[in-house]
Amino acid sequence: MTETIQAPQISPAGFDLTPPSRADRAGLEGGLSREEKEVLLHHGTEAPFCGGLLDNKEDGVYCCRLCGLPLFRAKTKFESGTGWPSFFAPFDETHVRAVRDDSYGMIRIETRCARCDSHQGHVFPDGPSPTRLRYCINSVSLQFVANGQPLPDPLGRGDRIA
Repeated sequence: MTETIQAPQISPAGFDLTPPSRADRAGLEGGLSREEKEVLLHHGTEAPFCGGLLDNKEDGVYCCRLCGLPLFRAKTKFESGTGWPSFFAPFDETHVRAVRDDSYGMIRIETRCARCDSHQGHVFPDGPSPTRLRYCINSVSLQFVANGQPLPDPLGRGDRIA
């Protein structure tokens, strides 16, 4: 089966949201650890209070671990006490997709990367002002980039500096 070439889908922040090709996706997935695969590809959850980015206080951007798309800015991170990094707003509303999740006998809103569809975590309506949202995200789903450093660009799309 041949893949059709799609016109780039550009976010308001200027990032290409076009999903990776099958070949590109296979290359991205090949570099993941077992834990990263479990969370990003199979919608798992890392243990609370264990993630490497939970206590990060540096200024910068949190990007998707799989495709490198910027998902959250450090200035929107807050201490929620839940055991996972929490943010009150995405980098760009179009970079994070919301999907109904009715697993485990409850209704939640799962958050996924809008470019590669990898699982990031969930969003809840109990966050701080101004949004009152809490994006509860797995550390293993993210890659932190300090201000002034190049963003990860594993798809070669020319993503900019944080």
